[in-house]
Amino acid sequence: MKNRKLGRDSAHRKALLRNLSTSLIVHGRIETTEKKAMELRSVADKLVTLAKRGDLHARREAAKIVFNVVADEKTGQTALQKLFDEIGPKYADRNGGYTRVIKTEMRRGDAAPMAIIEFV
Repeated sequence: MKNRKLGRDSAHRKALLRNLSTSLIVHGRIETTEKKAMELRSVADKLVTLAKRGDLHARREAAKIVFNVVADEKTGQTALQKLFDEIGPKYADRNGGYTRVIKTEMRRGDAAPMAIIEFV
């Protein structure tokens, strides 16, 4: 699969995908442009695969991508903890295809094609 540049340089693109993947883990579903959702799908699937492994090396590799933000205010659970404690075990018996991209209407301001990406 070819790499989508998303109109950004490599550092900006990496930061964008880190932000989107962290938001997807925290909220479960997000709305973004169609191209960003398609690119985020591969990053999110790799993160879930790491969470399914669950060892220390997988946790450290995922920590390189996921920001250290609080996912649940009540419990104080971070996004990385949510990924490994809730999302990883949820897909333990599933081989790939952890996310779903649903195309929605065009954005009102610039008519960009929008999509919702969520965990299956």
